[in-house]
Amino acid sequence: MLKTKSTLLAAVFALSAAFPAFSQDVSATTILATVNGQNITMGHLIATRVALPEQYQTLPDDVLFEGILEQLIQQTVLSQAIGELSHRAEIQLENERRTFIAGEAIDEMVADAITEETLQAAYDEAFSDIVPEAEFNASHILVETEDEAKNLVILLNDGADFAELAREHSTGPSGPNGGELGWFGKGMMVQPFEEAVLLLEAGQISPPVQTQFGWHVLILNEIREKGAPALAEVREELIAKIEGDAVESALATLLEAATITRTDLEGIDPATLRMDDLID
Repeated sequence: MLKTKSTLLAAVFALSAAFPAFSQDVSATTILATVNGQNITMGHLIATRVALPEQYQTLPDDVLFEGILEQLIQQTVLSQAIGELSHRAEIQLENERRTFIAGEAIDEMVADAITEETLQAAYDEAFSDIVPEAEFNASHILVETEDEAKNLVILLNDGADFAELAREHSTGPSGPNGGELGWFGKGMMVQPFEEAVLLLEAGQISPPVQTQFGWHVLILNEIREKGAPALAEVREELIAKIEGDAVESALATLLEAATITRTDLEGIDPATLRMDDLID
């Protein structure tokens, strides 16, 4: 039975036999095995190793070496046994070759696109206009009536613990968490709630505040200014954008220079795409 790359490697690696070390200079063209006249070289092993799933990359080199070599020998024997390829297989190989070469072209397009200078330029373009805005960290206790809220304010001013009162009295979903709401900016809370927060200083407790949800007692825990993120925080995002822009620009240039003739598709049913038997 033909084994997939992963199952074949798993079976071979399970043997975990030691492989003798080379005592000679090795290059990509060094022949490691010959199968019915077809050579398997060090270059073939390296290219196969690069494409392996992550779980195999950490295996010991001797285990990887033997496993990959055995895989390539088995694949070579199997490929020689198939005879003439079917029309379907030829088409699939054409598609795979096209996909692989296109991927190589993309790698070349982005190879020189990422530098510290291009990263800084992309960062400046994306974030230089951002104006720092205040963010608030507050907790609240939500109750049904104003009298309940007033009594809570009295208790808090007398030194009661806000989180304990929230867990005991609050009807809101944040009650079990001590009333903590986390960080939020302007426009994220209903207007009466936000207006009350803006009047507070850190550590200060509000008078009762009414919203459509009921009566709130607030405490402003902390205020901070939120500006542009540090470059390190968005580095991967910027790299993806720079690479995408580089590919898009290069592809546009190639398409503009290419001679492309499109067939008139009138009369061709898109559902033909699902007629697999056409390539048999």
